[in-house]
Amino acid sequence: MDSALASEQAAYLPATVRVAAKILVVGHFAVGKTTYVSSLSEIRPLRTEETMTEAGALTDDLRGTEDKTTTTVAMDFGRLTLSESLVLYLFGTPGQQRFTRLWRDMTLGALGALVLADTRRLEQSFPVMAVLEEHGLPYAVAVNHFEGAPRFAESEVREALDLLPETPLVTCDARDRTSSTHALIALVQYLQARQTRSSQEIV
Repeated sequence: MDSALASEQAAYLPATVRVAAKILVVGHFAVGKTTYVSSLSEIRPLRTEETMTEAGALTDDLRGTEDKTTTTVAMDFGRLTLSESLVLYLFGTPGQQRFTRLWRDMTLGALGALVLADTRRLEQSFPVMAVLEEHGLPYAVAVNHFEGAPRFAESEVREALDLLPETPLVTCDARDRTSSTHALIALVQYLQARQTRSSQEIV
């Protein structure tokens, strides 16, 4: 009974919440976006996963993802309360190129984005970051570590992704809530710093 009641209460926002922010979790196909949102969400996450079919193999790059059997076809959605007054809504986007138009619309109203990257396929992050830059959406990059994936120094990854010096680059394990939280904190701190600089310039 206690656990059921706690779960029911968690579905509602505290009355003290005054600010809600939309954050995108983006990245290429099979980089761990659904896992990331699920590890952080305080409510049961919304998932729109479907079984992968042979038809999708004709358009999707499945190299290195032979064990993957399902894929997100619309979005993942989760919620995380950061304080008594601030809550984040997490929107995970589909990773395949054919869904780019869908998640372009999801950038509307977003405060920023966390780009998940895989060192085995760093080049696939470029189209993702290009869409964010096209829409002027600030982002941080989190390298999601997979078993057996090569590990590089931060400077090497930053150079490979051609990141600006101020763009945060962190590592995480999307399966681990603490690790995922640290990556999200890096993004939020970056967004807050940008907001502070912007306010000072206006003054």
